[in-house]
Amino acid sequence: MSRRGQTTRETDWITIILYLILVSVGFLMVYSVGYSKTPEMLDFSTKHGNQLLWIIISLVIGLFTIILDARFFRIFAYPIYGFAMILLLAVLLFGVEIAGSRSWFDLPGMGRLQPSEFAKFATCLGLAAFLSGFNVSISRNTKQRWQAIGIIVIPIGLIFLQGDAGSALVFMALFLVLFRAGMPAMLYMIGGVIAALSVLALLFEPLTILAILLLFFSLVYIANFKEKQIWWLLAFTVLVTVTWLGFQYDIVQYVLALDGTMLLLLMVIAWQSKRRQLVSLVSGILVLSALYSFSVNYAFNNILEPHQQNRIKVWLKPSEVDRLGAGYNLYQSKRAIGSGGLTGRGFLRGQITQLNYVPEQSTDFIFCTVGEEHGFFGSAVLILLYIGLILRITFIAERQRELFTRYYAYGVASILFFHFFVNVGMTMGVMPIIGIPLPLVSYGGSSLLSFTILLAVLIKLDNTRLTRI
Repeated sequence: MSRRGQTTRETDWITIILYLILVSVGFLMVYSVGYSKTPEMLDFSTKHGNQLLWIIISLVIGLFTIILDARFFRIFAYPIYGFAMILLLAVLLFGVEIAGSRSWFDLPGMGRLQPSEFAKFATCLGLAAFLSGFNVSISRNTKQRWQAIGIIVIPIGLIFLQGDAGSALVFMALFLVLFRAGMPAMLYMIGGVIAALSVLALLFEPLTILAILLLFFSLVYIANFKEKQIWWLLAFTVLVTVTWLGFQYDIVQYVLALDGTMLLLLMVIAWQSKRRQLVSLVSGILVLSALYSFSVNYAFNNILEPHQQNRIKVWLKPSEVDRLGAGYNLYQSKRAIGSGGLTGRGFLRGQITQLNYVPEQSTDFIFCTVGEEHGFFGSAVLILLYIGLILRITFIAERQRELFTRYYAYGVASILFFHFFVNVGMTMGVMPIIGIPLPLVSYGGSSLLSFTILLAVLIKLDNTRLTRI
């Protein structure tokens, strides 16, 4: 078989087909959003016309990427990463500021270019190159572990300086790659606990948080007792019930006293039972947890600006936010998705879409258009397309011989999953509104080109999986 025929046979056409379907859906949805103003599909002065132009550019660059020698990406992974970091620095000095974020270069005649989008591709390459290096093991070598974390943290810091917290948080998804490479699971458990404490601190008042912590650590003590007498379990059941009733009837101070007494009693019993190490460990964790929770609560109420507080309230406390003020986007988003019903109003027939009720509907809230015009079934199909693409990339990662390609593929899957999950979630109020696009579907040349390059490089690397690069 000729080299060209073998290359064609090894190309992952499933990924390419899923990519083309999602890009096509994106163009149609962007066209639908602006249809009432400009029905001409090939009018390049409109958003959908501009999106079509970027689709053509992305396809050309994607094809060029696939033609390149696969060794290019391995050899130049670090230079590409370094160049992307230089762009992130340059945009701080020469970029244009939009909505409080200095994240774009202005390209005359073509809109704007966002370096942080290409930094995702560069960071995936740089991280894959490091993790696949000779004698690198982040599971055993602490120095190498911090070096890998640094590759992720550097772009996060630079993008935070731009004022674009949403794009910066996307890079946190690359910690999933570190987990696959052997990062200790305990670190992820600690991260999960910190995230849970942060949410608790934002949801409840300090006394309520303390009562919850006392109740939780009481359970920890009971779970560590070898002699599980039935009366201990009954006592704990009563404690949980009384705590819940106390929260319901707003008598937290009494609940706090009860939970504190119970925990103190359990600590005394554990100390007398020669479990002094357990008492010291749990007491230390309790104090640190309480201090952290109180500091988060204090920072939210006294340090964050009102508009930053409103963003969090829209997510965690929507009832406290004016739906015609800070909660307007989410309210209209839910209204648009809900109005679609099972089958939707039909393509180009979305009333809320056509009347432009939802701000940023062609970018961050493009999923609203899908929900209104194509209903539950259309939304489910789109979600299944994303799940299929992510699973396919994971399958590609696991069939690789080269660690470089495997880690790169997991980076692509992680970035794609974070974008998809958070974007869809924030349109329905289950995730905070952090302003990131729906991959391949939302309007925006930088995002489309970035994801096209991410996938094109993956397809090229996978294409050569049977030969060493």
